[in-house]
Amino acid sequence: MVKFLKPNKAVIILQGRFAGRKAVIVRAFDDGTRERPYGHCLVAGVAKYPKKVIRKDSAKKTAKKSRVKAFLKLVNYSHIMPTRYTLDVDLKDVVTVDALQSRDKKVTVCKETKARLEERFKTGKNRWFFTKLRF
Repeated sequence: MVKFLKPNKAVIILQGRFAGRKAVIVRAFDDGTRERPYGHCLVAGVAKYPKKVIRKDSAKKTAKKSRVKAFLKLVNYSHIMPTRYTLDVDLKDVVTVDALQSRDKKVTVCKETKARLEERFKTGKNRWFFTKLRF
């Protein structure tokens, strides 16, 4: 079978707290692990999307509306829907599985992920990834 759930592939979360949110695969575990004996992947996604900047507001207001909130999660393959898009954000060096073990590590990794996603949003690339799904 062809492996198409590769790192940097944009996916949509289908189940759980972040259902309907867009995420990007950081690392895939096709054969599973000891704790999770099924195919799953580590994803980093957008918990809160940036708001639309309507008119030329002050720089402060524009910066506030351009904020992104990130999340990290290990997700079963059956709970994600792959898309045709890829996101070339380098999160592999920041986001790791052992970062999810303790709360402190997860918070710091989420902040770094948030910074990288915001930087990506401000460049104007991957516009689809930073828009809310309307369904």
